[in-house]
Amino acid sequence: MSPDPTGRQPARPPYRPATVAVTSGRPPHVPDNPLNEPLTMASTYVAGGDVEYGRYGNPTWSAFEQALGDLEGGRALAFSSGLAAVSTILDLVGKDATVVAPRHAYLGSIGQMADLEARGRMRVVLVDVTDTDAVVKASQAAALVWLESPTNPALEVADIPAVVTAAHAAGAYVVVDNTFATPLLQQPLEMDADIVVHSATKFIAGHSDVLLGALATRDDELYDVLKKRRDMVGATPGTLETWLALRGLRTLHVRLERAQANAHELVRRLGEHPAVGEVRYPGFGAIVAVVLAGGAMAADLLTRKTTLWVHATSLGGVESTFERRRRWKTEPATIPDGLVRMSVGIEDVDDLWDDLATALDDLTLP
Repeated sequence: MSPDPTGRQPARPPYRPATVAVTSGRPPHVPDNPLNEPLTMASTYVAGGDVEYGRYGNPTWSAFEQALGDLEGGRALAFSSGLAAVSTILDLVGKDATVVAPRHAYLGSIGQMADLEARGRMRVVLVDVTDTDAVVKASQAAALVWLESPTNPALEVADIPAVVTAAHAAGAYVVVDNTFATPLLQQPLEMDADIVVHSATKFIAGHSDVLLGALATRDDELYDVLKKRRDMVGATPGTLETWLALRGLRTLHVRLERAQANAHELVRRLGEHPAVGEVRYPGFGAIVAVVLAGGAMAADLLTRKTTLWVHATSLGGVESTFERRRRWKTEPATIPDGLVRMSVGIEDVDDLWDDLATALDDLTLP
């Protein structure tokens, strides 16, 4: 990690992740400097410097990228959305090359791959990421292996180190979507993945008010290629959105600690309720999935009966949200009709449970 050209310094060891989240990407500590990077609203810069034009850089972006890069252990780039970051990576895959991806994953990522395959740009092989042998076998002919761990919405966990080793031996790059785990719970670059991608809209920003994407890599050459692609196609973030995401990142550790503690307790209680047929939870993070015994109808009723839990499609905010995923026509048929994905927030866990339990009890009444 090299110092930022503006004088901004990365957080240094022995700082732990929570301290990095608070300190990295700050202006230098000199008299009368602000503690936070200001919101720089500029499309045009005086010629002769490193930026030149607003599509190529912004001090507010740099501060966010420094902080996220330090947390992931690499160099980060911000994008206008998570899908813009996904598109930038997929655009670099050669024509007719094979991409291996999870059969259960973020619909936007899989949808982009399906679109590119339909237009003859690439071949996509979907795999069960819990079957490491199958993923390794599929990787032998791949140019790119795309992983989610945990997957969305099935919450399956991949053996990232084993897949990375096999993929690299076959000459393939590995991308890991780290949106659910966040860099506080998992650092794929430490496992030798080539690129980490985030929907920073979710846990990174954390307040359901930002659209933003990001990626990180340790490979300087790859970083330069990705940045050039971002600048060329204009997949650049809004300055306000990036500033808000950085402000959200400062509290990621405390938000995630509370949300994860809530998730652990809710998983315990949900597993004892007769309306719940299955609870899916990887043991970490703040995303839980339940499969209701009553199927799709029960799941739809649950999302309409609560007053504290909000029926919404996004996740990772301070508020608790949930939805039946098969209400989306493009969700794979291998996702149960009655699966409800739950994004656990930071409210009091007893209030969250009381709201859920009341709705679940109604589903079990004769």
